[in-house]
Amino acid sequence: MTRKDMARADFRSPRLHVEDALAADATIALGKPQAHYLRNVLRLEAGDPVLVFNGRDGEWRATIAGTSKRPALTVTEQTREQTAPLDLHYLFAPLKHERLDYMVQKAVEMGVSRLQPVLTRHVQMHRVNLDRMRANAIEAAEQCGILNLPAIGEPRPFDDVIAARKPERLLVFCDEGAEVKDPIAALAAARAKPSAVVPVAAAEGGQPIAVLVGPEGGFAEEERAALLKLPNLVRLSLGPRILRADTAAVAALALVQAVLGDWK
Repeated sequence: MTRKDMARADFRSPRLHVEDALAADATIALGKPQAHYLRNVLRLEAGDPVLVFNGRDGEWRATIAGTSKRPALTVTEQTREQTAPLDLHYLFAPLKHERLDYMVQKAVEMGVSRLQPVLTRHVQMHRVNLDRMRANAIEAAEQCGILNLPAIGEPRPFDDVIAARKPERLLVFCDEGAEVKDPIAALAAARAKPSAVVPVAAAEGGQPIAVLVGPEGGFAEEERAALLKLPNLVRLSLGPRILRADTAAVAALALVQAVLGDWK
């Protein structure tokens, strides 16, 4: 979301994510959880305004209609057009529930377009509740005026993720074993330049980026060695202190957005 979009966003009206297509005069039936939220949590009544979005059609104003047993929304007018997300992937070793909830919410706020769990050697959790991840992503988008929802990938083994990586996607490898240096300078030096692995289009401002953060137990030496062989990679230190994985997510994404992303 650009600064212009933020300036026009309405943060006072209730905001709801829906799956339906959005257009003027459309009627959206509400499920029980959404109806309960609007009626009993927010105490809204028929005729009250609500903002709705689906990640595809922008943001629209709607009003509550229907009966208490069958509540619905009537879409009236578009308030913001859909914006294209930054091509920013966040690759991470799965965390325990509370830390994963926090990480997903903050990654969405930071503008991530894909969340990809990676099963590393020292990973703490091998199973991920994808529905819970999506619920947290939706909640963050609803609360922060975000128009896009990230894609959420199934957990994949480390070797598979590395093998499938396209070389034109800059890989920011957050490595606790890296020498502590200026992270802003390291990222600035990694700005795309046309080459055999970085096409001209990417070098002109559309370079896709992936940020990789490992488990709290760190990367195995063979994983680190495999990463350091990859082209179009920047090895990034996040400072002299060891960060928890959910804290590292915020720190790394903030740096990337400030230097290479849409904060500029």
